[in-house]
Amino acid sequence: MTQFVDWDLAAATAGALGKSGPRVTYDEAAAVVADLRRLTDEAAGHVAAYTGLTSRVDHPPVRVVDRRDWAQVNIEGLRSVVAPLIGKLTGDRAPSAIADAIGSRVTAVQAGGVLAYLSGRVLGQYEVFSGEHGRLLLVAPNIVDVERKLGADPRDFRLWVALHEVTHRTQFTAVPWMRGYFLEQVQAFVDASQSGEDPLVERLRRAVGTLSDAVRDPESRSSVLDLVQTPAQKEVLDRLTALMTLLEGHAEFVMDGVGPEVIPSVETIRARFNRRREAGNPLEKAVRRLLGVDVKMRQYAEGRKFVHGAVERVGMAGFNKIFESPATLPRVDELGDPDAWVARVVGQSGAGQSGAGQSGAGPDGAFGGGGVDGSATDATSASGPASRPDGD
Repeated sequence: MTQFVDWDLAAATAGALGKSGPRVTYDEAAAVVADLRRLTDEAAGHVAAYTGLTSRVDHPPVRVVDRRDWAQVNIEGLRSVVAPLIGKLTGDRAPSAIADAIGSRVTAVQAGGVLAYLSGRVLGQYEVFSGEHGRLLLVAPNIVDVERKLGADPRDFRLWVALHEVTHRTQFTAVPWMRGYFLEQVQAFVDASQSGEDPLVERLRRAVGTLSDAVRDPESRSSVLDLVQTPAQKEVLDRLTALMTLLEGHAEFVMDGVGPEVIPSVETIRARFNRRREAGNPLEKAVRRLLGVDVKMRQYAEGRKFVHGAVERVGMAGFNKIFESPATLPRVDELGDPDAWVARVVGQSGAGQSGAGQSGAGPDGAFGGGGVDGSATDATSASGPASRPDGD
């Protein structure tokens, strides 16, 4: 079977190229890890009360990770999903063993480089692919690094990040069909690629190469989606776009709705955070575009506007009808028109009910041994629909 990427080499490359975390003592690291776990539990209570959504599964403790562990978890998750799909699509049409081995190693080095870049920027993520229900990750070095650069109150900033990530965990564990639906769409997107002229594996390898080139060359104008998307994938991509925009917007809406009640400095944090992500240097802006982060930033804004509009019209209980089935999710054209979604899903009987909500690793493993990361860049992420990058 064709091996799309040498996963072990990708993990080793990401670990070798990733930056070390901010300088902290062992006691400081231990305190950060304990604080993040405690604040995640606190956030879970706030999110449940505000959204009216109740998780259907027991949650293990949040996994607080360092940058190397974050990359490893994402490689494991991608491997569990991508490998079977590649095998299904390629079947017996594999290239020679030598060509396959060379290609998989080249792709591994490229993918590892991209993950190393991203690992220094992602604050948190609900990693959907792993385990039966997915798992919640908080990247301790990045959270500490950003809170220091923003001059933010550590407790407030950490709770602010936790609210966003716990909302994603709630979406995937309170809605029984959500994770399966997302994985089905990912598989449908890959299946649809069979209509392309070039083999999927070759297009994916070119896409990974483009990401790698983008990190090194900010003048590159290639588009990753242009490389991997075929006409047959557009319908699936619309469904994925609508879903991801909803999930990101819902998390932003909840974070900003709960924040003023439980985070005294939330307005300062939001203002400084927004200024930081708007001030990216040319390299950062180029990488954002090529990794699709510009699209994700629009998803935050457009999704939050849609959720706000829907809740304003029918209240939180009416809005939660959106989670009844895939058929009640917003369509792409409804994201800019909450009235259309309300008319289709809630109906006239639900209109007018305005209102918002109802009111890991050990400490040394979470920071990877210290060191000073002098980077002033914002975060980017291509790790799925449920991540909170710094600035995205």
